Amino acid sequence: RINAHESRVLKLTAAYKNLQLNQLELIENKYVLEEVSSLFTEISGRQGSVGGQSGRGHASGSGRGQDAAPLLTRADTSSRRSIGSLDAARVGDLEADIGVGGMGRDINVGFIAGVISRDRIATLERVLWRSLRGNMFLNYVDIEDPINDPNMEEPVYKSAFIVFAHGASLRDRATKIAESLGATLYQVDNSAERRQEDLIDTMSRLDDMQHILENNSVARINELTSVSEQINTWYTVVRKEKAIYHTLNLFNYDANRNCLIAEGWSATNDIPAIQSALHLATEDAGSNVPTVLQELRTTKEPPTFIRTNKFTDGFQNIVDAYGVPKAGEVNPGLFTCITFPFLFALMFGDLGHGFLMTLCAALLCIYEKKLAWLAKDESMRMFYTGRYIVLLMGIFSMFTGLLYNDIFSRALGIFASGWAWPTDKGGEGITVEATKLSHVYPIGIDPAWHHASNSLLFTNSYKMKMSIVLGVIHMTLGICLQVPNALHFKKRINILHVFIPQIIFLFSIFGYLVFAILFKWSTDWYARDASGDLTHVSPPSLLNMLIYMFLSPGSVSDSDRMFHGQAALQTFLLLLALVCVPWMLLVKPLILRREHQKIISEGYGRISSHVRVSTESEGLGGAVVVAEQEEMEEDDFDFADIMINQSIHTIEFCLNSISNTASYLRLWALSLAHAQLSEVLWTMTFLPTLKMSGALQPVAVMCGFAVWFVLTFSILIGMEGLSAFLHALRLHWVEFNNKFYDGTGVKFEPFSFKAVLDSAEEQ
Repeated sequence: RINAHESRVLKLTAAYKNLQLNQLELIENKYVLEEVSSLFTEISGRQGSVGGQSGRGHASGSGRGQDAAPLLTRADTSSRRSIGSLDAARVGDLEADIGVGGMGRDINVGFIAGVISRDRIATLERVLWRSLRGNMFLNYVDIEDPINDPNMEEPVYKSAFIVFAHGASLRDRATKIAESLGATLYQVDNSAERRQEDLIDTMSRLDDMQHILENNSVARINELTSVSEQINTWYTVVRKEKAIYHTLNLFNYDANRNCLIAEGWSATNDIPAIQSALHLATEDAGSNVPTVLQELRTTKEPPTFIRTNKFTDGFQNIVDAYGVPKAGEVNPGLFTCITFPFLFALMFGDLGHGFLMTLCAALLCIYEKKLAWLAKDESMRMFYTGRYIVLLMGIFSMFTGLLYNDIFSRALGIFASGWAWPTDKGGEGITVEATKLSHVYPIGIDPAWHHASNSLLFTNSYKMKMSIVLGVIHMTLGICLQVPNALHFKKRINILHVFIPQIIFLFSIFGYLVFAILFKWSTDWYARDASGDLTHVSPPSLLNMLIYMFLSPGSVSDSDRMFHGQAALQTFLLLLALVCVPWMLLVKPLILRREHQKIISEGYGRISSHVRVSTESEGLGGAVVVAEQEEMEEDDFDFADIMINQSIHTIEFCLNSISNTASYLRLWALSLAHAQLSEVLWTMTFLPTLKMSGALQPVAVMCGFAVWFVLTFSILIGMEGLSAFLHALRLHWVEFNNKFYDGTGVKFEPFSFKAVLDSAEEQ
């Protein structure tokens, strides 16, 4: 059907162009006939006066041997100009003959007529004058309306002209000159009656041609309309066919068996589906030769194929932006689905802001088909494709906002507070102390802290320690994921001499810090014994304790002591951490060196094998599956290189254990900044309007709410949300992934019509 439509459109287009050329000839011929008839009519009207002038011309033009120049005659009207030269006698005889219809009967004068581009008429004048040495008479008129020339992109302004000359040779020369300048010449009869008949016939043919052109245009429009209804389908079919042929070009041709052979990758679970599809394709084609799918054994590293859906695709894209996992390597995307929105929520914790974010993301998820056009907009594509990430970030933000007891920087008193403010004391500028009640607020931070003057001190201490605890847990998870990687790649040496010393080193220092934080939280430092004395000296400073653990090992000051035997425990943990450094640095390289020397001493060499498809005949007359074995030409084991690499990893891990733990303090810093900025917006934009009085208060409240809402949505949700997103991204890429993840794989990109069509739409 495509070929039939194309053939009809091409035929109609070719016919339309030919009709336009014919119409152009008729239009130009009409103007030439009108010009010639007008010229002859004008000369006939001046016959008497022209005859007198011609007689005088005979008298003055008899001396051609002298220096008398040819007679130059110009007659200018509104649009007609003429230039010419003949001696006076011949001009007079010519005009007299024209007046009686003789047309050069006795003096052998003829003419040529045609149309030429207006910007070339001056060139035609000069060339004819010089070539014919003045023995010519040229008259032309500018055609007012532009003429549509099919060979030109824009309408062209032209002029109709007529040239009189002596004899056939001069007329032939004038004809060649005019044609060389792009003029179109037309035959014009000498008889006035015949010219009138030709003009009437030309006008009639022009009308008929116009009707034919209109019918042709209607036919082309109808044909193209029918094409436009199916053009998108045809585009899809053509793009699919091009993609198929492009893939087939990657196949190898077996001339002996007249078949195509190729090697490729496919998901193991999809092999039965591929075999079924090949079987159905063979039956549909009516072929007697079956399509063979052979699974090959190879030592080449396969590409990585991770099945995702619309929910997990966004999280996997975050991981792939860092690096594609190798085949069999632990994929961080599974853990990122939970840890990423959770770490984001720790920095963005607010029940109200989280609700607004959840609402926006929920609308994108519910109406994702109607809003699919957002994926085509470059600025909105990120929000549309990451709608499920935003949804989870909003839900987790609502959860952490509930724990922080923050809703638009206000307290949310769902349950009864565990503190009571005195009612008989206080006043403006007076500080009072709340009384602790017997019960504890069941969920999150007590709302009484929102009104306390030391609220910032409490929340700072709480969120700072929480960041350290969660950061150590997150890094511990990353280190533990080395174990499944080592088991899959059969590198148990990494478990014994990489994972174990790393986890011991981390727990000896920062695991002990987490224990100290939990111990400090769970201890009542202001408890009193039966005699009323304090059971503890004072709450210890954990930062000083950790610093003096390295500066003064074996000793703990009374102000930093938490339990008995603390100094001995700290000394043991410090020695344990020091032992782990040479363990990580030396043991693995030395074991690898010993194993390599053992292999060399026994005379074994490393052999790599790869199964391939051979299209050579090899006596079998077809394609066979063969195995290639290539012996390593030289030993690739380099102990110095391994030692340097291990040294870099050891130093990097030891230093990063400190810097990465400190990096998780961004959870506290951004949470504090978000809460304070939210409170500033509330206090400076909306709260003053609530304290107003008078008739204008409702208007002020509406304006204040509008300003507060716009700033909240643009700054706190937009800018602060983007900032928290980037910090959460950094915590996953740097602090989490580098503990176990290489990300040096190659993404598996199977043949897909959807991918082909999507790339075509983007282009």
